[in-house]
Amino acid sequence: MATGQGEWEAVIGLETHVQLGTASKIFTSASTNFGDEPNTHIDPVVCGLPGTLPVLNQKVLEYAVKAALALNLHVAEHSKFDRKQYFYPDLPKNYQISQYDEPIAEDGWIEVEVAEKGKDTYLKTIGIERLHMEEDAGKLVHAGSDRLAGSTHSLVDYNRAGVALAEIVSKPDLRTGREAAEYAAEIRRIMRYLGVSDGNMQEGSLRCDVNISVRRGPEEPFGTKVEIKNMNSFSAIQRAIDHEIQRQIKAYEAGEPVVQETRLWDEGKQLTRSMRTKEGASDYRYFPDPDLGPIEVGAEQREGWRAELPELPAAKRHRYAEQLGLSIYDARVLTEELPMAAYFEAAVAAGADAKAAANWISGDIAAHVNANRLSYTDLPLRPEQLAELVQLIEAGVISGKIAKEILPELLEQGGSAKAIVEQRGLGMISDPAAITAVVAELLAAHPAEVEAFRGGKTKLQGFFVGQLMKRTGGKVDPKLANQILNQMLGG
Repeated sequence: MATGQGEWEAVIGLETHVQLGTASKIFTSASTNFGDEPNTHIDPVVCGLPGTLPVLNQKVLEYAVKAALALNLHVAEHSKFDRKQYFYPDLPKNYQISQYDEPIAEDGWIEVEVAEKGKDTYLKTIGIERLHMEEDAGKLVHAGSDRLAGSTHSLVDYNRAGVALAEIVSKPDLRTGREAAEYAAEIRRIMRYLGVSDGNMQEGSLRCDVNISVRRGPEEPFGTKVEIKNMNSFSAIQRAIDHEIQRQIKAYEAGEPVVQETRLWDEGKQLTRSMRTKEGASDYRYFPDPDLGPIEVGAEQREGWRAELPELPAAKRHRYAEQLGLSIYDARVLTEELPMAAYFEAAVAAGADAKAAANWISGDIAAHVNANRLSYTDLPLRPEQLAELVQLIEAGVISGKIAKEILPELLEQGGSAKAIVEQRGLGMISDPAAITAVVAELLAAHPAEVEAFRGGKTKLQGFFVGQLMKRTGGKVDPKLANQILNQMLGG
C-alpha cells in the first residue's frame, strides 16, 4: 500500500463470537435448538423478570475453559460476570451479562498459515487478548419493503437471547484481509475440533466483528479505529477489510477525517456503509452482576479439562508434513475437519501409503461425501477398506484406472476391493509373455503408426499406450507394458 508519502500499513483486530454448543442457555434451562418457531425458547430468566435469578451453566464454563486452553490463553482462577447496559430491541432485559475487567482467560496466541495471492505461504503467530463468556442477544428480522424507506417494520425473535457465547478478542496483529480470514478460519477449525461449537456461520454460530485502522508505517501510532459488524463468511471478511483499508487511505490522502464508528458490509455493492458512531466502554456503564457469584477454576479442574483436549489442527498439520511427508497443501486439506483427519489416520494405520490415501480422500472420496452430505463416520467405505484398495494398486494387482471404476460401488456399499477384483477378474495382466503377445497384435494392426514412430514421431507413444489399455480393458501393468512396448517399437 505505497503512496507518494510513504507506505501505508493496516492494523486489524477481530472479535470472534462463538456460540457454545450447549443444549441449554448460559443462565437458564431454556433450549438452544436452532430453527424452531420464533419465541418458543424464552423464559423469565432470559427476560430478566423480577424475582428471577440466573445460574451459570457448568457445561458453558467447561467449554469456555477448553476453548481458552486450545488458544494458549491463561485461564484465571477467579473471574466474574458484569452487566453491560445495552438498550436494544433484541435484548429483552435491556442489559447483557458479560465479563469486563476480569475475564475467564487472557493473553494467548494461535499460529495461522497464510497463502496470499502471488506470494509464498507463510506462518504467522497472532496474539489473542482475551476470551470471555457472555450471553447472546436475540435476532431482529426486518420485514416489508418501501422503495424509499426500506423495511417498513421489524420482528424480533428471542430464541437466541441467552445462548452462551465465548467472545475471542485478537490482538491488533493482523495486517491484511487474507490474514484476518485465515485467523477466523483457524478459530472456527479449533472450536469444531474441540466439539464446543458447530461453527455454522450461516446459522450465526460464529460471527466476527472487524476493527481496522491505517497508519503510515509500523512506527506511527494507530489511526482511528473503525468497526465492521457481524461478518459471517471468511471471503466477506477479506473483501470488507480490503475495501475499508482503501477507503480510509483515500480519506486521509484527501484530507478528510476518519471517524470512529460502526459500519456494515454491503455484500451486493461490495462496500462498507455507516451504521452508527462507536460506543466506548463508558457508554455501557459496566458493573459487577449482583445475581452471579465469582467464577472459580482450580488448577486440578483446569488441568483435567486440558487433558481432554484433542490434537489440534496446527499440530496435525505439522505432524502430517514432518512424519508422513505430506505437502503443506495436503496437510491443510486433510485437517480442515476432524472426521476427515480421523478417517485419513485410520487408513494409514491400516497400512495405506500416506500420500496415496491423501489423494483418494481429498479427491474422489471428499467429492462423494460433500455431494451426498455424508459424514466420514457413516461412510460405507471404511478406512481399512480404502487401505486395502491402495495396497492393491501398490502391489500391481490393479491399476489406478480399475480402482477408479470400482470406487463408486465401494463408496455406496463398502466391502472388500480385493474380493471384487477376484470375483470379476479385474486383476492386472503382469505376465510378460501375455503382454508381448498383445503388443505384437497391436503393432501389426498399425503399421503406418509404427513406421512414423520409428521415423521420429515419438509422440505416438501415447497412441500406442492408449490402444494397449483399450485392448486389455485397462488391466495391463503400465510399467511393464511400457518397457515391452518400447523394446518392440525400437526393433
